[in-house]
Amino acid sequence: MAAAPPAASYPSFSDREMARRQAALAAAMARAGVDQVVLYGSERSGGAVTWFTQWPVTREAVVVWRPGERPVLLVQFANHVPNARRMAQDAVVDWAGPVTAEAVAQRLRARGAPGRVGLVGAVPARLHARLAAAGAELVFLDEAYTSLRLVKSGEEIAWLRTGAELTDLAVQALVAGARPGLSEAELVALLAGAYLGRGGTTHIHYLGVTGMAAPDGCVPAQWPSARRLLPGDALTCEISASWWGYPGQLLRTFAVAAPPTALYQELHRVASAAFDALVAQLRPGATAIDLARAASVVEAAGFTTCDDLVHGFGGGYLPPIVPGGGRPPSPGPPLSLVPGMALVVQPNVVTQDGRAGVQVGELFVITERGAESLHRFPWGLSEIG
Repeated sequence: MAAAPPAASYPSFSDREMARRQAALAAAMARAGVDQVVLYGSERSGGAVTWFTQWPVTREAVVVWRPGERPVLLVQFANHVPNARRMAQDAVVDWAGPVTAEAVAQRLRARGAPGRVGLVGAVPARLHARLAAAGAELVFLDEAYTSLRLVKSGEEIAWLRTGAELTDLAVQALVAGARPGLSEAELVALLAGAYLGRGGTTHIHYLGVTGMAAPDGCVPAQWPSARRLLPGDALTCEISASWWGYPGQLLRTFAVAAPPTALYQELHRVASAAFDALVAQLRPGATAIDLARAASVVEAAGFTTCDDLVHGFGGGYLPPIVPGGGRPPSPGPPLSLVPGMALVVQPNVVTQDGRAGVQVGELFVITERGAESLHRFPWGLSEIG
């Protein structure tokens, strides 16, 4: 498991890794012809801010940076600034003041005419308007930033391994503790208890509970309900415990206190076949078209899917995104797999009426020879509880 350096209170990347990120962003800025960049995040979301400074966004955070200078990290609220100063790597940290947009505009003006300014993140209209009023020519760099996250460094892959390890522990705790009578919320508590004490954080913990004899749900829910487990239920999960922004992802299906029904056995058999076919295509040079063709066994068996078959991961929901269920592909140029990409393979097969489904899948890293799963949790449709 990745750990903090002995002198640090929080995990951190090497100076070399942080310099690599600055060089990569500077090159993207040069290609776009921008002089400065503004990275924005709010309400615990904003991967670019975290990637560039190691500060997990809380209320609101903005990075203002010109290549050759130290990044400036502006943080809301004032009482979050001390923690940000302890965590941020190679950044000048300050309070964003009463109005974040005005503080950003002042920082840009302090360097002279703002010129062309790149924007990354879900920039609110008021910030966009304030920067435009300050004379900045604004250029969206979200696609350029996304391209910087596709291939992971060795240090990033090490952190993903830790996220995968924590995720495995979470699902192991779910299997060990799940039993009839527990609510979905109590199941989430089992999951979180396995990794929070080890320094992990929650990325997602989606659970689906439905009766196998008369199913009425094909995919996990994003929010746990008060429903309690019953004998004969199917329990599906999509779990990502994270190591400071680098999560694993594990998708599995379980039968609760009863053997799996014939329908769930068949759904899982088809999903497993599709998973194996997809994994066989994970190699440098493969494309989204190759991956989509590999999953044809699903439709041939009379089933469909209610999720993407494959997607990039680690720093966002990334390309290549391979849709299932006849949904159109995401716009953008064709993308071939290269070593260092991290992808989740998840052919989650469901019935045509959307009443029953299974979850199978996990996180892989593309290597020179093919792909390596970062997870060690056992495969299969097992009975628990």
